[in-house]
Amino acid sequence: MSLSRAAAIALRQFYLLRGSAARVLPLFAWVAIDIILWGFMTKYLNIVASSRFNFVPTLLGAVLLWDFFGRVMFGVTTAFLEDVWSRNLLNFFATPITIPEYVAGLVVSSIATSSVGLLIMVVLAAGLFGLSFLSYGLALLPFVLVLFLFGIAMGIVATAIVLRLGPAAEWFIWPMPAVISPFVGVFYPLSVLPTWMQAVARILPPSYVFESVRGIVRGTGAWWPGLALSGILAFIYIVLAGFIFARVFRYAVRTGLIARYSAESVS
Repeated sequence: MSLSRAAAIALRQFYLLRGSAARVLPLFAWVAIDIILWGFMTKYLNIVASSRFNFVPTLLGAVLLWDFFGRVMFGVTTAFLEDVWSRNLLNFFATPITIPEYVAGLVVSSIATSSVGLLIMVVLAAGLFGLSFLSYGLALLPFVLVLFLFGIAMGIVATAIVLRLGPAAEWFIWPMPAVISPFVGVFYPLSVLPTWMQAVARILPPSYVFESVRGIVRGTGAWWPGLALSGILAFIYIVLAGFIFARVFRYAVRTGLIARYSAESVS
């Protein structure tokens, strides 16, 4: 794999961002709104709650981590959709670039854009609402790593869906984090879910992250065996996502779908 070709994909995204304020604003605007909204909500809950329970690390911390996952996923899909919207996708694969190089470029683009969003969220949460990430201790590193890997995997799967069904299928992509969130227990323990939803939660890496967040807040500590399992699951999802994208790409080339992209067709 040529690192220079992968870097070229990421560099193109940088040039697109540099030349458009409309592309730069979403990198931090929506995450800032989420942090501010949930920050004031947690402050209100701290005031009205009869107990001394601090909602900031539980709710606001969960919002920050889940938004980070969404930024990572959308970082991959948006970089891919930029090529789709500009009708430039076929041009890439008329060059010697390979599938791993192209996907690696999308991942690098996602790392850059999600890092900006994460930095904004951390500054706002700590500066305005006193969220201390030191309270999570060493568990913060696996939290971020698992959500990052799972976000990359979901982003690659999302690009495969668009590649297979056509540009109009992007409307299947944007709701994906919202569809997943009830199963992973972002705001509540998994024990409140029905049995079948708990079974689904066990195969989703973020569920172990948010159970560990609540464990730290309760004082019982992070769920280290669960976090280890979530890391293994995240790597498995990365491998499966790459396999799915490669299969879909080969199908699109073999059937001519890649040359017949139409915003009016999802079949």
